[in-house]
Amino acid sequence: MKQMSGQDAAFLYGETPNWHMHVSGLMIVDAANAPDGWSFEKFREVVISRIPEVPQLRWRYVDVPFGLDRPSWVEETNIDPDFHIRRIALPRPGGEKELAETVGRLASYKLDRSRPLWESWCIEGLEDGKVAIIVKMHHAILDGATGAGLTEVLLDLSPEIRPGAAELTDEILASREPSQLEMFTRAAVRTGFRTPFRVARFTRQSISQLFSAIPILRGEQPISLPLSAPRTILNSEITPRRSFAAARLDLERIKAVKDTYGVKLNDVVLALCSSAIRNYLIKQDDLPDATLIASCPVSLRNESDDEVGNKVGVMFASLATDIDDPAERLRKIHESTQSAKEMREAMAAHQIMGLTETTPPGLIALAARMYTASGLAERTPPPVNVVISNVPGPPFPLYVAGGRLLGMFPMGPLLMGMSLNITVFSIDGTVDVGIMSCPDAVPDAYLIADFMEAALVELEDAAPVAEDSATG
Repeated sequence: MKQMSGQDAAFLYGETPNWHMHVSGLMIVDAANAPDGWSFEKFREVVISRIPEVPQLRWRYVDVPFGLDRPSWVEETNIDPDFHIRRIALPRPGGEKELAETVGRLASYKLDRSRPLWESWCIEGLEDGKVAIIVKMHHAILDGATGAGLTEVLLDLSPEIRPGAAELTDEILASREPSQLEMFTRAAVRTGFRTPFRVARFTRQSISQLFSAIPILRGEQPISLPLSAPRTILNSEITPRRSFAAARLDLERIKAVKDTYGVKLNDVVLALCSSAIRNYLIKQDDLPDATLIASCPVSLRNESDDEVGNKVGVMFASLATDIDDPAERLRKIHESTQSAKEMREAMAAHQIMGLTETTPPGLIALAARMYTASGLAERTPPPVNVVISNVPGPPFPLYVAGGRLLGMFPMGPLLMGMSLNITVFSIDGTVDVGIMSCPDAVPDAYLIADFMEAALVELEDAAPVAEDSATG
């Protein structure tokens, strides 16, 4: 048995009927040109053969009575592959519209908590002999960094399919599943003895973090803080429905923009998203005078950290949507991310534990349900306007059951009145953008994807002016 971290448990217990805490990835596969042919049966056998290599595909969670303490993972000894690995066909003509509608529909359903928290859908009937594959996994068992690594385990470096592991390897493999009485007793002891000390440590940590951030808050560079974002249609009440849109950009062009302006790659990604969202809100007649604020998940892992679960922090950045000029907008975004990085580093020096380590999971579940049931998303300032994640992937080709991977479009969850999530994944010379939204709050979100290419051209065209003004 392996107890969840506080952050993992928060993703599990924070789920509501409208907040689906799974993350997904849409893979587009060139099935028509696979050297030895491509079939669902072959894909199914590949996934089954890799299950021994991926412990979290075999984990089932065990709850603690009354949510007193964090739940634990146990080994599922009887996995039904046909429950987790499924197939579906697109309606004709099998184009982008039909694919987006199907992906949105599949993303609208939560995972079955009585089984290991993942699904894989093979979507057939695409144009040009392509096949789409969706992998859904609960956020409690992975973050962006581990998700990218998991993808590389499930895929191959060549059309030749490598054999899977012969034996299961897992630190909880030999663990016995405890009874509910045992779980309750352990939780009562841990909660009674540890919680007061954890709360005291968290309080001291928070005070130290506040004092360490004061010099930065007094500085000249702007700091973007949560609960300071303007209200837009992006911050409406979320329903269970989801819609999906995708964009694809050339990585070398984005790197060229980065070098020309002297900023970070992530700054350019944020600027592209900013411009696309800005143009979308203008079209919806909903662009506020104040700038939008983005929440940007940041991996807290080091290179040697391969532990399963979440190790994620958050950086808050201005999207400078109140600025018309794209070059100036990019500079403001760069200033904001640099200030946010300085604040995060200053506060991290006193990081001992997060709030989720001191809060009983049952209380997290109650708070999430009260937030949605009382409609607080419509009545309180939005924490931020949008979540934007940038996950680096491998710079080389990958293959799925012998077929070359043509695209990988990630999708993140929606929660707390944030009806739009943009996740960016770079792979094999391209930048794939996955846009997840709630169609009842954000209509026609495909327009945001359509505006991404124009946003890149806009920055490229403005670059000579930016360079001249910088040197002059």
